[in-house]
Amino acid sequence: MKRKKITILGSTGSIGTNTLEVIGRYKERYEVVALAAGSNINLLKQQIKQFRPHIISVRETDHLAALREEVKPFHGEVVTGMEGLLQVARYSEADMVVCAISGSDGLIPTYEAILSGKSIALANKEALVMAGEIIMEKARTTRVSILPVDSEHSAIFQCIKGHNQKEIRRLLLTASGGPFLFTPQEEFSKITYQDALRHPTWCMGEKTSLDSATLMNKALEVIEAHWLFNVPIQYIEVVMHPESIIHSMVEYCDGNVLALLSTPDMRLPILYALSYPERLPLDLPPLDLFRLGKLSFYDPLEIGVQKFPCLRLGYHAARQGATMPAVLNAANEVALEAFKQGRISFCDIPRIIEETLDCHKPVPLREISDALRADLWARQQARDIIGRLSCRP
Repeated sequence: MKRKKITILGSTGSIGTNTLEVIGRYKERYEVVALAAGSNINLLKQQIKQFRPHIISVRETDHLAALREEVKPFHGEVVTGMEGLLQVARYSEADMVVCAISGSDGLIPTYEAILSGKSIALANKEALVMAGEIIMEKARTTRVSILPVDSEHSAIFQCIKGHNQKEIRRLLLTASGGPFLFTPQEEFSKITYQDALRHPTWCMGEKTSLDSATLMNKALEVIEAHWLFNVPIQYIEVVMHPESIIHSMVEYCDGNVLALLSTPDMRLPILYALSYPERLPLDLPPLDLFRLGKLSFYDPLEIGVQKFPCLRLGYHAARQGATMPAVLNAANEVALEAFKQGRISFCDIPRIIEETLDCHKPVPLREISDALRADLWARQQARDIIGRLSCRP
């Protein structure tokens, strides 16, 4: 059997490490040929020793000497910076690129991998949020397949296979609600950075955990689903489902609803993206519905949209279109960083995003550079707003 050759962008993050664990179980099927990492050099060293990629990328040149010295014998190429990351994204020997870089940093590498004709296993939702129309059109013209890794989008992908897309009535994205689903709104002002990282059902990276706490993660996923499945925003709804067992649902015009259920483990959608159209066994505990006893659902309106305004802001940006989603994403990333630094409160995050959106005049997206310019503008605007907030008595 010819092994599928895999590149992983973001190999030391949550999705990257889970992808390598899955590949480690199926070494006869998959070969890791390229890795790109950020600053977690110790973990990267372990990955190099285990998988022996042909080329690796690190963010800083300071890591080069130590990396080569400590992973001997390693005869592969080591590159650095953005150009090194793009070199890995375009690596000619790869069949598939797993795009698992967190945040807006994943846009250009994802785009370059598509231009190079690589199949994409997409975990970086921000690429589609910032420039979904451009990304999907380029994938169509280059005949590149984009397979979703997010559990919600993987669920929808699996629920629509073999069905007529024109018969879809609604996409129902499930949301756990994060750690504060039932926290009274009057207590939100006390929420700390560490509190926001404590997701009740998923083990995720820092940014995704924070986005889940504000429900911005679900807002971004609505936009991602819009582009991935070519479904209008008004037909994409969010359902609060704290158990995280149903990962999403598709309602058809005859009233039937197809849902995908599984234990909340990212290795499942990762393996499906790698193995599609096959299904491969994964040694995980089976889903025990009897032990669960019940599955619960809540309308976001019942929970109170005022508690989680980021979901409303996401829909607003999606309906406006053009550069508004890129601005939404950039303002969110700046606000999260300020929250992490203790410069703003948890409640300030949506305020900063909303004020940034209110200041923006959408510009049509014709090229990736349009999204990047909007991103830069939004970051400066959000920083200015944070600066004013920091001056509060």
